[in-house]
Amino acid sequence: MPTGKIIKSLSGFYYVQSEGQVYPCKGRGNFRKKKITPVVGDDVTFDKDENNEGYILEIKERKNEFVRPPIANVDQAIIVASVAEPEFKPLLLDRFLVLVEAKSLSPIIVFTKTDLLDDASMEQMEEYKSVYESLGYTVVWGSSKIEHSLEELAHHLADHTSLIAGQSGVGKSSILNALKPTLNLETNDISKSLGRGKHTTRHVELIEMYGGLVADTPGFSSLELNEIELDELPDCFPEMRKYGEHCKFRMCLHHKEPKCAVKQAVEDGDIASFRYEDYLQFFEEIQTRKPRY
Repeated sequence: MPTGKIIKSLSGFYYVQSEGQVYPCKGRGNFRKKKITPVVGDDVTFDKDENNEGYILEIKERKNEFVRPPIANVDQAIIVASVAEPEFKPLLLDRFLVLVEAKSLSPIIVFTKTDLLDDASMEQMEEYKSVYESLGYTVVWGSSKIEHSLEELAHHLADHTSLIAGQSGVGKSSILNALKPTLNLETNDISKSLGRGKHTTRHVELIEMYGGLVADTPGFSSLELNEIELDELPDCFPEMRKYGEHCKFRMCLHHKEPKCAVKQAVEDGDIASFRYEDYLQFFEEIQTRKPRY
């Protein structure tokens, strides 16, 4: 039986790429009975007929998966954050980073629209950039003419399945259009009243680019931390993984515990205070959420 990867899901069909060809497939009936839903990114075994249409027979084990958007087997996340129009919000970027870290993905941060900043704002953004780079994150510095930073971004795509995500209106579709001009993805201007754009993507699809696959992901602006438990949250912050080893208590959550090395590192300026404040906000959000049954 041939094997392949689902690269698009649309109108009840799963489009499976195998050996350079794409086959429209349906899922087996027993998937529904077992409450299994194929998603984009799944590696599958399938059967095809003389019309090159087929049925998915088996979904191979996933190394990770997202519910919103429905996608599996992602290697890295390209997180797009504009520094102006809409303005940069560290809390929002950190929320994306926590979700990505929880799935053990490698994040690449792309700052867009840097040419729209005045000198004082640029200096502040460079401080943010240095904080994220010090945590080991790859940061790509892009202007509103995204072509200027494409070469740096493109070499990170080869041999990876990448998810592209970010707040509405930050330039995700513009980046994809610039990487692959034949896409002609719809882009929207920022709403002046709301300060954000509208999602212009209607479905999840993996697109071949620079020797890799890239997903555009509608719905990813819903950033609830529903799948992360309190004791998992510190592991989603690289600096807390580093300093947390020196806390007095082995299961320290860096909140109200005494002799906490993380809180000491914040006081000493070794951990950025805005990152710790965002951590506390996520901590409270997870702690007060309603239990699921």
